[in-house]
Amino acid sequence: MPIVKTKKAIDQVSPGQVLEVLATDPGSVADIKSWATRTGHQFIGTTKDGNVFKHYIRRTDPNEVRPESRHADVISNEELQALLSQNPVILDVREPMEYTFGHIPGAKHVPLGQLEEELESLRNFADQVIHVVCRSGNRSDTACQILSEHGFPHVKNVVPGMSEWTFDLEQSQS
Repeated sequence: MPIVKTKKAIDQVSPGQVLEVLATDPGSVADIKSWATRTGHQFIGTTKDGNVFKHYIRRTDPNEVRPESRHADVISNEELQALLSQNPVILDVREPMEYTFGHIPGAKHVPLGQLEEELESLRNFADQVIHVVCRSGNRSDTACQILSEHGFPHVKNVVPGMSEWTFDLEQSQS
């Protein structure tokens, strides 16, 4: 997982130096950018070389690093499962292939990297509770923060997410 390695590697470079992170997961683009921004490091950008994404982050001064914030409102997999008969709004922010191979029945799909450009299409759900899910609760945490910052007051992060979802799944046709 690139973000875990990135968190460790950033401490190995001096303030002002640029860290290059290599990843093959398209979801890493949004993950790395969001993490760098939330913690005070400078996200410089991403290039793509074949199937490899190269992310560049400049380490900030240790005195300027912010603790990584987490979205406070969470719901467990079991609590969400109990709500499924009520047709809750579920937003799956995983990458397309993850979603295709299995998602919660009725979940809407917007990959994290496309969330900000899709905010208006989600606006009609702004007054409802939006349950945001990803594989482990990390991307969905970021998505919850983005939604909250853009006027969605009722968002819940589904934790631990799809990696431990033991209930019914739907599969999409590709």
